[in-house]
Amino acid sequence: MTKLKLGPIADDRPVKIALELPAALHRDLTEYGRLLADGAAPIEPAKLIAPMLERFIATDRGFAKARRISSSEKL
Repeated sequence: MTKLKLGPIADDRPVKIALELPAALHRDLTEYGRLLADGAAPIEPAKLIAPMLERFIATDRGFAKARRISSSEKL
């Protein structure tokens, strides 16, 4: 199995957001969903976006540092 950064997709109540994606990004998300499914039914691109953004934010050290600084300034 391919080692992907994204793990299982949690079934959570969504908030709707409308956005346009470049066609190439949509193709990449479609392929990512196929690979992540590992033989099961492919995961649709819309279900990948939120977990990918969560993972990106969780691993962005600059964002975490800025958030800590911002939080300490509020105290």
